[in-house]
Amino acid sequence: MQSSGKPLILAAALALTACGPAGQSLPPTASSSSKPSSPSPTLSAAPPGISVEFRDDAQRSGVDFVHVNGAFGKKWLPETMGSGLAFLDYDNDGDQDLFLVNGRAWSGGSSGRPARQALYRNDGKGHFDEVSRQAGLDLEYYGMGVSAGDVNNDGHVDLYLTGLGPNHLFLNRGDGTFADVSSSSGAADPGWSTSAAFVDYDRDGDLDLFVCNYVKWSPETDLFCTLDGKRKSYCTPESYQGEPSRLYRNDGEGRFTDVSESAGILKGKGKSLGVAVLDYNLDGWPDLAVANDTQPNLLFKNGGDGTFQEVGVETGMAYSESGVARGAMGIDSADYLNRGPESLLIGNFSNQMLALYHNAGEVFIDKAPTSTLGQASLLYLAFGLFFFDYDLDGYEDILVANGHVEDEIQAVQEQVSYEERPLLFRNLGDGGFQELGTKSGEALAKPVVGRGAAYADVDGDGDLDIVIGVNHGRPRLLLNSGTGGKHHFLRLTAEGTRSNRSGIGTVFTVRIGDRIQKRRVKSGSSYCSQSELPVTFGLGAAEAADEVQVLWPDGTKETLGALRGDRSYRVQEGGKATAVGEGPSKP
Repeated sequence: MQSSGKPLILAAALALTACGPAGQSLPPTASSSSKPSSPSPTLSAAPPGISVEFRDDAQRSGVDFVHVNGAFGKKWLPETMGSGLAFLDYDNDGDQDLFLVNGRAWSGGSSGRPARQALYRNDGKGHFDEVSRQAGLDLEYYGMGVSAGDVNNDGHVDLYLTGLGPNHLFLNRGDGTFADVSSSSGAADPGWSTSAAFVDYDRDGDLDLFVCNYVKWSPETDLFCTLDGKRKSYCTPESYQGEPSRLYRNDGEGRFTDVSESAGILKGKGKSLGVAVLDYNLDGWPDLAVANDTQPNLLFKNGGDGTFQEVGVETGMAYSESGVARGAMGIDSADYLNRGPESLLIGNFSNQMLALYHNAGEVFIDKAPTSTLGQASLLYLAFGLFFFDYDLDGYEDILVANGHVEDEIQAVQEQVSYEERPLLFRNLGDGGFQELGTKSGEALAKPVVGRGAAYADVDGDGDLDIVIGVNHGRPRLLLNSGTGGKHHFLRLTAEGTRSNRSGIGTVFTVRIGDRIQKRRVKSGSSYCSQSELPVTFGLGAAEAADEVQVLWPDGTKETLGALRGDRSYRVQEGGKATAVGEGPSKP
């Protein structure tokens, strides 16, 4: 912790983040681990690429939102961070609505327009109407992140909002309005919270809550940092003390108990910005991967007895391959090879590249440095990111929202810019990726100060669209042009009965011939954001799935048999898959 009376030279700090914080000890890397690796799978290439373009439809769609970070010259740290967003079906009409998190003006500053949280109702065709005030969500609050899930199992999805605490829990009344129960919930974390995820970690049928916390900061404790030795600049997180993340156990009816200490969460130190829920060792219990900014990443292994063991270093995902703790922001998990265990994708600071921690059998090996994924992302500062199958070929692709934190970065690094374009990587099916952002429409080629990002089928045509939050700017709603009917889809929405009503933690497996795909219904991931709960499978040229299997969060397995493509199904635990609508006619 630096003294507030001594200037910090940010140029030196930025140079250090390119090679890791000074003084960081170097643990053994995953490649030197004594643990055996799984044999390399036999991989088949993805089908030939189909041209897909994205167009920005935010203004035309009715999403008239401007994010406010409150900046008014004092260069306070939270101004650099931006906010997230979430897709959710709050009114149970079958389409994905949009919640956008906002900051606010500081005391003594002015934002120029009211800065409030915003909820937009989707009409099912991609047009949105703002209903924030009617829903009771137009809160003035310096927000950061949001997660959605049915915490009281009443059939209506609820919202958890994080920021410069205390955090807020909004229970959905089921009539289009929400009740703020933060003060009685037991989950109103008082710190600076960022990402959050709902997860049934104890498999008792209700949703518990993991909350990432960042650093100890306030206007009164803000430090002086500088680029040129004279003018104030934004500090790096290394200047501040980190805050521990928290785990809250759901006790029913929207009430939670902080079990962070007894569960072992407080043993993991960090400055946390992202959390992904996965089962990395395939034991049936949800684990938690946490992206930390300038501190080692964390992996909380679920012991199945209410406790977690932090195994980030042992598994190889805590550091880079050279043993450096990077500036990590967003995180997601997926079986991107269609072969079994979930791997991890983590967005890092500029000059550090993305990390693709391949799961080689409870050991993670970063594949990015030797791939196009790492080379293409080297100069970008990644925030929101996720796996998704944008071209419906059956392989999960990658979208990365980028944007620097220092608006004067080019004064010290000419090749790095403040505004940066998103990156779109097509999964080639053989372990490789191809970056196609500039070839996928002008909307993806345009640079912005990207922060939160999420996906959903916004317009009901079966393919996945994107929203990217912009720090102190307007969000980007990027509609997918589709594959012209050449590729088909299958959308599945889980509804728990014994398990949590939202079906979070459910794993769907789809078989087409000898090809297998798996998707997890998950909360959290990306950066301070959440994508839709329904899962989308790309069927490629196949018009149906030969077999669909369901693994519910409590370990129960069900087989649904064959399902026709270009349809959405509601899958009820212990019941059947019910078609809720057909996709558009295909040319």
